[in-house]
Amino acid sequence: MAPMSLDKKLAILSDAAKYDASCASSGTTRRSSRDGAGLGSTEGSGVCHAYAPDGRCISLLKILMTNFCIYDCAYCVNRVSSNVPRARFSVDEVVRLTLEFYRRNYIEGLFLSSGIIRSPDATMADMARIARELRVTHGFRGYIHLKTIPDAAPELIEEAGLHADRLSINVELPTDSSVRTYAPEKDPGRIRRAMADVRLAKEASTERSHTGRRPPRFAPAGQSTQMIVGADGATDATILGNATNLYSAYHLKRVYYSAFSPIPDATAKLPLIRPPLAREHRLYQADWLLRFYGFGLDEITAARPDGNLDLELDPKLAWALAHRGHFPLDVNRAGRAELLRVPGFGTRTVKRILSTRRHRSLRYDDLLRMGAAMARARAFVTALDWTPRALTDSADLRARFAPPPEQLSLF
Repeated sequence: MAPMSLDKKLAILSDAAKYDASCASSGTTRRSSRDGAGLGSTEGSGVCHAYAPDGRCISLLKILMTNFCIYDCAYCVNRVSSNVPRARFSVDEVVRLTLEFYRRNYIEGLFLSSGIIRSPDATMADMARIARELRVTHGFRGYIHLKTIPDAAPELIEEAGLHADRLSINVELPTDSSVRTYAPEKDPGRIRRAMADVRLAKEASTERSHTGRRPPRFAPAGQSTQMIVGADGATDATILGNATNLYSAYHLKRVYYSAFSPIPDATAKLPLIRPPLAREHRLYQADWLLRFYGFGLDEITAARPDGNLDLELDPKLAWALAHRGHFPLDVNRAGRAELLRVPGFGTRTVKRILSTRRHRSLRYDDLLRMGAAMARARAFVTALDWTPRALTDSADLRARFAPPPEQLSLF
């Protein structure tokens, strides 16, 4: 068989990486080669686009090292029994691709994941070597995110963390029982131990020695994880509850929710469930409310008796409609915690409201200028020149935000 070209490998392995949720370089240390030393940068915007919390667009070369895998996880398109085209990069090929893509100003960094070949240790050793070659041999200062392998030896994961900005260890599915059912070769306990090791190594890297010297940096952008949703029967309440526990236990920067979308083939061990991307989107919104808006899990998931989020409405709006007695709020008097629960008000908008009202009373137009989405907020607030009157309690308020589907005319 003729050797596969690099272009063909790139086409296969970049497409195979689309199921891995990527993240941007926010949170890492600022490094740049503008001083003439090294190559690359973690700053600016620059063949995957990831968006930082501050809105910056980060371009990453997002690939798998290989989509060969010795495991047979039922939900994974690259499982050993799956009939998909296979390819494998060598260590030198990944290093060369990253450098050449950067020199052409296509990317700002590398997002690297991999199937398991030969053994977890052999695969993790190659991934750590790629990061080391980029950093040490070529002086690459761009962003590096490695999807690490929990079954690999701890010293290999530790080495990877010395060169990568962020490490990810996937929890795979929302519950341990689902992992044991659909990925029997993976151990949920081992996954958590690996995540704990990364957390401890990260914390140790911030402590000075008795001489005052800092230890080598370790994954300065922290760690994240990915959870596949829709491959088992877990409800949104279960998913968000487990994610909350992960944030607390391992100090994660982010939990990524990935909608299950299998390749239909004869070897599939799961029903072909394709939940709408709306569910994935609602989980991200709910996750944000739990972390930054002061909502409790029971509040977000109580709107439906089955423990799932309303797909027609964002979680904050669904909560507001179910608790109309809390509204309308006076934007000139309400506290920060109350204002954060108003649909259409983000954290920045609330900060501007609190700052501006110290000097004068706020009007409707002031809220618009502050960035409030008044199309959603107008039914839930009062201002100096605005009152929703009976709008807050109107029977058709939900229909205003989620109108029924309508057949459009073709002519």
